[in-house]
Amino acid sequence: MRMKMLSAAFLGLALFAGAAFAQTPAPAFDTKAKQILLVDAETGTVLFSRAENDPIPPASLAKLMTMEVVAEALGKGEVSPETLYDVSEHAWRTGGAPAGTSTMFAALKSRIRVADLLQGVAVQLANDACIILAEGMTGSEGAFAERMTARARELGMPVATFRNATGLPDPGNKITMSELVTLVRHLHEAHPDLYRLYSQPEFEWNKILQRNKNPLISANIGVDGLATGFAEGFGFSLAASLQRGDRRVYLAMGGLETDKERIEESRKVLDWAMTAFEKKRIFADGESIGEAAVYGGDASHVALVAGGPVDVLLPVNNPERLTARIVYKWPLRAPVTAGTEVGVVKLWNGEKLLREVPVKTAGAVGQGTLTSRAVDALQELLFFWL
Repeated sequence: MRMKMLSAAFLGLALFAGAAFAQTPAPAFDTKAKQILLVDAETGTVLFSRAENDPIPPASLAKLMTMEVVAEALGKGEVSPETLYDVSEHAWRTGGAPAGTSTMFAALKSRIRVADLLQGVAVQLANDACIILAEGMTGSEGAFAERMTARARELGMPVATFRNATGLPDPGNKITMSELVTLVRHLHEAHPDLYRLYSQPEFEWNKILQRNKNPLISANIGVDGLATGFAEGFGFSLAASLQRGDRRVYLAMGGLETDKERIEESRKVLDWAMTAFEKKRIFADGESIGEAAVYGGDASHVALVAGGPVDVLLPVNNPERLTARIVYKWPLRAPVTAGTEVGVVKLWNGEKLLREVPVKTAGAVGQGTLTSRAVDALQELLFFWL
């Protein structure tokens, strides 16, 4: 089926910065991150992106998926916060004190509550806690990793693949910045109680007190989660969410050369996100934003609406033109009912795609007469023949 694209003229709403031609454009914002996606939570506007669909090893960011799988199990009653899991020798040697990696120092052959293991993962990025949860829930870490990958697909993450629960080096582990933002948004919105663990400043286990492994938590800049990672050959990475006032942003970034650079760049990016943009209302609630052709109906077109107000974030000094394109399968076939989702409207700032919003039919179109259907059939035949 051909796809028909309509350019929306915005009826005088095409946006230009005031006196743009009389001013020297400000230098474009940039970051040292090799992969990055920065998204406004409320509007879904992409504020900055680079190589966001390139797969990288998740390293410790894989633990975000581990947390999500456990959170889902808790929600379904499969486990409870009080469920006790054994600390196996594999969990102890691979992720515990002997491993010399991030650990909550779980004692060999002890039993630990799910609630405490979750704190170990969120606050200390504890490898032993991840393995204990994996083995306790599915019998083996490999089986749990398969469940992580399957759950990623359910959440709309087509690339993310996991071979273990920790993110420890394995050539099969991979994820993209886009998928990390999807996962971070989901954790924040669907599992708020679990998400709050990420802002916990410290956690003590086995008489060992450790502070939160995320350096942005103690910086008091509004970051309330989530995690950091490092993979040999791919550098330092981060997945974070920041709230200031009534605005929240989600950030995933990777390819930084040092931990110091990761901290500096993430703070710079997040501050820019909160100071360099303003919200613009593009379409009002119920406003007609275009129309779609209808085949075989008692009307040739039907109006389209976004089904609610549509906002985007734009740079405060924006030299670009804001445009929109409605994309739908042409033509719609009668009968058409009101409120049917038929496509999307894509909002662009210059050449940058800001966001996509589903569009719905504003009214209904009934079946046309035999004559009108014959005329439409002839028009469609001529269109495809030409």
